[in-house]
Amino acid sequence: MSVDPRDRGEAKLVTRPRPGHADLAGVLKYNLPDIRDVLERASARETAARVALGSFARQLITPFGISVLGYVASIGRVEAKMPSDISLEELTRLSEESPVRVADAVAERAIIAEIDECKKEGDTLGGVVEVVAMGLPVGLGSHVQWDRKLDGRIAHALMSLQAVKGVEFGKGFGAARVRGSQLHDEIGYDAAARRFTRHSNNSGGTEGGISTGEPLRVRIAFKPLSTLMRPLRSADIRTKAEAVATIERSDVCAIPAAAVIAESVVAFEIANTFLEKFGGDSFTEIARNYDGYLQQVRDY
Repeated sequence: MSVDPRDRGEAKLVTRPRPGHADLAGVLKYNLPDIRDVLERASARETAARVALGSFARQLITPFGISVLGYVASIGRVEAKMPSDISLEELTRLSEESPVRVADAVAERAIIAEIDECKKEGDTLGGVVEVVAMGLPVGLGSHVQWDRKLDGRIAHALMSLQAVKGVEFGKGFGAARVRGSQLHDEIGYDAAARRFTRHSNNSGGTEGGISTGEPLRVRIAFKPLSTLMRPLRSADIRTKAEAVATIERSDVCAIPAAAVIAESVVAFEIANTFLEKFGGDSFTEIARNYDGYLQQVRDY
């Protein structure tokens, strides 16, 4: 028989799992009598450490002209619409000034109204976050091993975030619905800059698991939070009787915060691949390796 190591009293046991959370699968996997240990460890609070690490990662890559921004693309049924020619600086300013981290004033008002309505109904909202990384050199990541692909590593890290149910780069799932002639990014050459260019960026900045030098764009789908103030049906793990799910501390929508988390995760993975390619024992050595590689690419 399982014994709670902290010897909680019967009245303090959490025994009604929430649909959509790790509650039930966790207690069954680890043979626990109390959901508390599962729900606390599965909490998104652990992402605070990832955000902290992401800030250090950005400090490493910023001097090399690499910038990373996460912002809200949609919440619930409301999509944020932005001009296609908006600069990263303007996108950063608008999203950081917005209480829901969108760069669309009309969508912002609609999102706030939907969140307010959802709160009144005791429900929750999910959404889609987009992260864009600018200034990446061609050549981060590798095609030679499955676990060295840049997009694979980023997707793995993003899918490990709580509530994430989908990740796509560039056209993503839309790429499956068009012909190759409509999708693949045609190649050009800028003689003045001595660099290969792309006429589009449908791939989202990677090919074969390697950065192309174009902006990296990744979208992440987050499901609604699992704790509802009007809980769904459940079953008590102790009595097996029908019950309503436990109500834990929660919010209506965590998507604006999720944008910050996703931004930090992507920055961390980019910094990892950057150091793998250009790493040295000092910043000076890293910069020398980086500059030498860029010269090699220009001279190709």
